Amino acid sequence: MGRLIRNALMMLLVMTVITGLVYPLVATGVAQVLFPHQANGSLVERDGKPIGSELIGQSFTDPKYFWGRPSATTPQPYNGTGSNGSNQGPSNPALHDAVQQRIDALHAADPGNTAPVPADLVTASGSGLDPEITPAAAQYQIARVARVRNVSVDQVQKLVTQATQGRQLGLLGEPRVNVLQLNLALDGLQQR
Repeated sequence: MGRLIRNALMMLLVMTVITGLVYPLVATGVAQVLFPHQANGSLVERDGKPIGSELIGQSFTDPKYFWGRPSATTPQPYNGTGSNGSNQGPSNPALHDAVQQRIDALHAADPGNTAPVPADLVTASGSGLDPEITPAAAQYQIARVARVRNVSVDQVQKLVTQATQGRQLGLLGEPRVNVLQLNLALDGLQQR
């Protein structure tokens, strides 16, 4: 019996070292060598300082910027430690009220826009951290951003077109626009 317990403890120790130390160190080393940008969080830098990640949305509410998907994370929007959905179903009045408030905010920021509001501008995702919007959501906001920034619609449209990413490998996912990258390109346009 003692030999059986000793063997079990030795196996536990060996597997703990392999799976708890060796494997994570090897995986981290390989990732750092082959994919250093992704392994370090896909950080976006400006003037040598990290200002965000390509993988986590940020809250933009100023009308001169494109707005991303709403975030259901708490206590603040796009909180990576609070990643979750709202768990509110379509019959929940709280979801209806939240969506209506978001529609009202979009109409207040751009009263002349009578186009239908794209769903991804008023509904949060499952994670609450989405960094991207659909091309339709970007198109919806072009006139407002151009007007507030006092630039031509064509200039903003060109930036949206450049920022639009297609399906991965030509068939996975949907076309999308990274909001942080697009807003940085807008700021760069203003600086020129």
